[in-house]
Amino acid sequence: MSRRLMNASRLFALATVSAGGRAHISHMYFAWNDRFDIFWISDPESLHSRNLAARPTAAATVYDSNQTWGRPDRGIQLHGRAGVARGGEAARVYGERFREFDPEGNDLPFYRFRPRTMKLFDERRLGGATFVTARVTSAGLVWLRTEVLV
Repeated sequence: MSRRLMNASRLFALATVSAGGRAHISHMYFAWNDRFDIFWISDPESLHSRNLAARPTAAATVYDSNQTWGRPDRGIQLHGRAGVARGGEAARVYGERFREFDPEGNDLPFYRFRPRTMKLFDERRLGGATFVTARVTSAGLVWLRTEVLV
């Protein structure tokens, strides 16, 4: 279910924290790997990139933006840390998801969000107002709790 939710959109929302403690959110195209790391391309001078350079704590969400109010919803929320990606994995994963991406034409760095926890909901499969939280480990997901809000 978690992998299906990650594939629900090619855009994700990233929340960072400014020096003054204010929340900042950005929407970007992303790719992800089997450990649920999220990769994107960004200008190091953008506010979210500067926020991450100083305070790497972040949150992300992925959801199908074509959902209809009043019908079953689904999405995934992730909490962790982010920063400039090292090595070639980011370009490889990004290129696999976006075949039209030209790495030769890109002069901006890749960033990586590494989640520690995820909260997912899929009302069609889990029922209304049901949220499952899991810890993200190198061995996979470890269930932490299920919440049913009524």
